[in-house]
Amino acid sequence: MTVIADKCPDVKVTVVDINQARIDAWNSENLPIFEPGLDDVVKRARGRNLFFSTDIPAAIKDADIIFVSVNTPTKTFGHGAGKASDLQYWEKTARNILEIADEGKIIVEKSTLPVRTAAAMERILNSNDKGLHFEVLSNPEFLAEGTAIKDLFEPDRVLIGSHQTESGLAACQKLVDVYAHWVPRDRILTTNLWSSELTKLTANAFLAQRISSINSISALCEKTGADVDEVAFVMGKDTRIGPKFLKASIGFGGSCFKKDILNLVYLCGYYGLPEVAAYWESVVKINEWQTHRVVDRMLETMFNTIAGKKIAVFGFAFKANTGDTRESPANLVVRDLLNEHAMPVVTDPKAIPDAKRDLKDVLDQVTFEEDPYKAAEGAHAVVVCTEWKCFAELDWKRIYSSMAKPAFVFDGRNILDAEALRKIGFEVSSIGKGKAE
Repeated sequence: MTVIADKCPDVKVTVVDINQARIDAWNSENLPIFEPGLDDVVKRARGRNLFFSTDIPAAIKDADIIFVSVNTPTKTFGHGAGKASDLQYWEKTARNILEIADEGKIIVEKSTLPVRTAAAMERILNSNDKGLHFEVLSNPEFLAEGTAIKDLFEPDRVLIGSHQTESGLAACQKLVDVYAHWVPRDRILTTNLWSSELTKLTANAFLAQRISSINSISALCEKTGADVDEVAFVMGKDTRIGPKFLKASIGFGGSCFKKDILNLVYLCGYYGLPEVAAYWESVVKINEWQTHRVVDRMLETMFNTIAGKKIAVFGFAFKANTGDTRESPANLVVRDLLNEHAMPVVTDPKAIPDAKRDLKDVLDQVTFEEDPYKAAEGAHAVVVCTEWKCFAELDWKRIYSSMAKPAFVFDGRNILDAEALRKIGFEVSSIGKGKAE
């Protein structure tokens, strides 16, 4: 919404939320989320044509187009628990719009939703006795945290799904016209409503699949003496495969991949496709297995016990350049360390507040330290869980001198110069790199 306001000065954009503290933060100098470049965009547009408010009724009445961007987490209860999307907030929003609106609106699905959810929204909105007609569009987001502003300024594609009716296509064109302020027309793709909804789920599933695939090969590389980076590099030169999302690591995280894959699994089961459901569920299982392997390798390397040993966990955000910790592999790593009675110390340049929230049930067993040098003092091992550039730029000689010996480094993101660390004296384990027995 901030980028739309920035690029479309003739369009009034109002972001509303029921959380007053969050809206206050958006109206302050300390935005509630960290994203490179976001501050500058907000400052350019805020107060001109970008507004943040808790006055939801006024915003609904004033709007021609309403983007519904509420959370759709995985259900934790009832039918479909653990896989299906929890749509209660989405439905409440639809009913709220219906109650307040005094004229027809274009409603845009921005949340990631199951296929054919738009049909349910239409049934709710168009069941009114006011004689109002609502047109629902699907406009899924494909940006990545850490590069979101760049992704929005120069998108690979913008996808808009609509009914292929006269009113549906007219509504679609209005949204196309908004994006056309800065996005080349050949990058604005239009489809039917159901294709758009399904594309979001499958795009994330395919990206996650590539990560799980290369991570499964990383384990084989460690056993055979192959180098996963070399394998991935050569594979990536094949134009049929390409180089992206072939970076081996401790596993993917974030709010989208796991949730969207499990949603896809649920849909496949619902439509009687158990084999397809099992295939996609295996992507999630491989990812979790890969994360658990980190502590397994610690045990193998550190004399079959890490009980009572201090382990410095470098990074808790699910990826660099964000403070987001949702589904972060570091969460699993810390809990695996605690299961082995180790003493984890977590350091991260942006994510410590969220890390404390995620680990609130074991908060008395985990130490948090903003300074990575202090986090490593007296530690038996360092495990890198987030690919922050600042970790690679640390003075590792200083870190080595302060650690217990032998000093171990487990590079879960393959961002460190392993040979340089070995020359210092570290024993280093990287993902997908090992000596054949």
